Amino acid sequence: MIRVKGHLWVKLSICVLSLSSCASLHKGTAKKTTTTPTTADNRHAEFIDGISTGRNNRNNTSSYNKDVSISKNITRGSANLENAQSWQFKYAQVLDVPVEEVLNQRLYSFIEEWWGTPYRLGGKTRNGIDCSGFVNTLLNAVFQLSMAGSNSVQLYNQVTRLSSRELHEGDLVFFKIHHKRVSHVGIYLENDKFVHASTSAGVMISDLKEPYWKKYFAGGGRL
Repeated sequence: MIRVKGHLWVKLSICVLSLSSCASLHKGTAKKTTTTPTTADNRHAEFIDGISTGRNNRNNTSSYNKDVSISKNITRGSANLENAQSWQFKYAQVLDVPVEEVLNQRLYSFIEEWWGTPYRLGGKTRNGIDCSGFVNTLLNAVFQLSMAGSNSVQLYNQVTRLSSRELHEGDLVFFKIHHKRVSHVGIYLENDKFVHASTSAGVMISDLKEPYWKKYFAGGGRL
């Protein structure tokens, strides 16, 4: 009986030790389990904070400010574009200038009305017109300048001479085409473009930088 009690005591002792060791193992495992994700979470939180408040955030702020600045420019430009009319878009494209620079409605309406009118020496109507007749008609209708009857030579003798760099809208441009004297005249617009009654295509817009017109350009003038 004493031996049996001794064996029972030993078994109970072993069980107690086993339970206590398991408990200690569970505690250790639980500790590791809670520690690991906490550390990972802390690192993750630092990483997120680094993006939101660190160097990247300053970059994002500067980019935002830049976008705002651009959007303001676009808004102002869009307001002008929204108010622009079809003739402004058309002649901005022809002249290769911003729409906002095409402002003289009377001038471009006149050009639109006369566009394509055939060339006719001595003509003064839409059935046919020559270069000086077109210039005289335009000056009178758009700029209220009466130069009736003046041919290209007479106009050239009345103007203040200008170089191509000094030309502004409404100035005259002169050419010596196959002659020693001035034989052709047009009205300067913008960006080296001028409107005139050409012998080949009638009333049209040409470019002073084109080789043909550059070759025969005699100068500009202002009335």
